[in-house]
Amino acid sequence: MGRGHAAEDVCAQLDVSRETAERLQCYVDTLAKWQRKINLVSRTTLDEVWTRHILDCGQIHRLMPGPDGMIMDIGAGAGLPGLVLAIMRHGQYGDSASPVTLVESDQRKCAFLGVAARQCGVTIKIANERLERLPHLKPDVITARALASIEVLLNWTAAQHHDGLKCVFLKGAQADEELTCLADYPNIKLMKTPSLTSPEGVVVELTGFMGSV
Repeated sequence: MGRGHAAEDVCAQLDVSRETAERLQCYVDTLAKWQRKINLVSRTTLDEVWTRHILDCGQIHRLMPGPDGMIMDIGAGAGLPGLVLAIMRHGQYGDSASPVTLVESDQRKCAFLGVAARQCGVTIKIANERLERLPHLKPDVITARALASIEVLLNWTAAQHHDGLKCVFLKGAQADEELTCLADYPNIKLMKTPSLTSPEGVVVELTGFMGSV
């Protein structure tokens, strides 16, 4: 399937190469195919997949670590943002980039992630496990999108907290209300930037964690 104007506009905004744009298109095509079998994203968003999903996820690529850094995407689901980030990192660093770890407890969604990664020509790690059962992996960045409140996300990821960790959460209209939980985390520093895709959306960046090393 050829890329339309929406795809071209998004790829221009994300400043990706032609090869990366083709990999993103491959992901979109694979997502549409699998959506007929299992519910990966809201059906109402498929017509705007490039802005609602690709741009929304791709906008946080600038906050990711260098090629050796470990990214853990929790509740990976359809690979948003984890697989989009893996594609963009491959475009930036090639095969030298450390694989993004996608944590997903649903076996069917893990099957999709594996197929999509192979189709798109990128390497990822899939952890088919509940987050709270994972050992301490010392990720450099933890990402999450449309998964749970910030308080719940911080509780779920507590075993992964360590000095130098950054959490990047894509949040919506309730972000300010959710962020009141940071009163219980006096060391955490907050950076909040507007989303490129929604007037109510924000990118929440949390640093200053303390924990096991």
